[in-house]
Amino acid sequence: MSLEDGSQRILVLAPTGRDAVLAAEVLARAGLQAEPCATTAVLCEEIARGAAAAFVAEEAITPAALDALARIVEEQEAWSDLPIVVFAHRLGAIDSAPGPAEPLARLGNVTLLDRPLRRRTLVSAARAALRVRNRQYAARAVLGRLREALRDRDRFLALLGHELRNPLAALAAAGELLERGVEPERRIAVVRRQTRQLTRLVDDLLDVSRVTSGKVVLQLARVDLRDLVLRCLESFAPAAAKGGLALTAGTLQEATVDGDEVRLDQALTNLLTNAVKYTPHGGHVRVELSREGRIAVLRVRDDGIGIASEELGRIFEPFVQVSSALDRARGGMGLGLTLVRGLVQLHGGSIEALSGGPDMGSEFALRLPLAQPSRSGNALEARQAEPRADRRDVLVVEDNEDAREALTTMLSLWGHAVRSAADGREAVALARARRPEVALIDLGLPLLDGFEVARRLRAEHGREPFLVALTGYGQPEDLERTRLAGFDAHLTKPTDLSRLEALLRALRSETT
Repeated sequence: MSLEDGSQRILVLAPTGRDAVLAAEVLARAGLQAEPCATTAVLCEEIARGAAAAFVAEEAITPAALDALARIVEEQEAWSDLPIVVFAHRLGAIDSAPGPAEPLARLGNVTLLDRPLRRRTLVSAARAALRVRNRQYAARAVLGRLREALRDRDRFLALLGHELRNPLAALAAAGELLERGVEPERRIAVVRRQTRQLTRLVDDLLDVSRVTSGKVVLQLARVDLRDLVLRCLESFAPAAAKGGLALTAGTLQEATVDGDEVRLDQALTNLLTNAVKYTPHGGHVRVELSREGRIAVLRVRDDGIGIASEELGRIFEPFVQVSSALDRARGGMGLGLTLVRGLVQLHGGSIEALSGGPDMGSEFALRLPLAQPSRSGNALEARQAEPRADRRDVLVVEDNEDAREALTTMLSLWGHAVRSAADGREAVALARARRPEVALIDLGLPLLDGFEVARRLRAEHGREPFLVALTGYGQPEDLERTRLAGFDAHLTKPTDLSRLEALLRALRSETT
């Protein structure tokens, strides 16, 4: 119940003479909303409709009236404790009862005012009751937001379960068919595709957490937005063609910003993903880039499912998904727009969603400050020639048997001499028997964790082994913790093999 629908009313029940009317008039002159009630039944009905407080004359509280009011009090929601003020005679029935509070204890939040009652006492009691009631309304609002957040969380968890089960089911089926030798090349392609999907889901979850908690560090450089848009359009062309969509570029003005090219690409990719995903066959997706003063404006328009007006304000919130977009066959967890907003805000920009309503298409306008003029051009690092593939002695420390076997096999295929250990103590023993040149160490190991393994290898072998941490944790504080433990590099699981290969190549280049 809102504060505009009667919840500020003070109800007055005084069954004799004009007491109720007169009390209501006094309160009204003080700027309060007061209404007289003729009977207990009327009072109970009005309380049910919404009231800030009830002022009741002692003589109106008959046993039947007490029962009726007690039922109303007992049926209150958890946040509510309706203030009830009783006008009592100094030597009235309440005072003569065994213990003044006992007859009214069932009504809960009760205040007694002795009569005869002065006007300022009446008004001050009413204002005090209103303050108490408004605090309760504030608590109700907080509880409402918490309930909505819990509903969003539960919807998100259900969605996450669905999204994770799909690739897991495909992986399980592909593994079964691989065991039977059925179309191995096709099954391997399934494994690769579904592994990428799982990685993307996990990355989205981690990125949203990092962005919303302010733990993303941007790698700033000059970014040509026009070039970025053209690359993204090229990469989305096959998906658009498959969906029967017209993916086009409108006006693309030159626009350069100071930003993290990878993160800006991620933001535009998420916008295009949504546009292509939720635009029906035969629809159109259009991207435009313009300058408005010192601001670059990137617009992604589609004529797809659209967004209802009441959902526009929440579309960028975590765990929120447009109701018209709940076709689960299209996939996704509804985290993309939350991530986009966070990344854009980190760049000092903003994003706005526009739509005429369901089935009226959508437009997302992304605004970024243009780069300040600079006399020097971009400094590009020259790429080093690929070094020769020297053989290295590598120790793999991983307690997950499948991951250990796969990583060991891949390193062997690259020409390295590989040993492996399933726990921390075994790793230290193998390194003591023959010092490795490189050690790839999982952090969550039995017996000795990866941090302790790194500390012991450093104590026994100095700086010679190149230590690489393998972990599912990739927050800045995790990288700092592995650095302090003596690791030279930090790779987040699932391990990007191309990055690992590049790391080993760079190591070989430094030592040859």
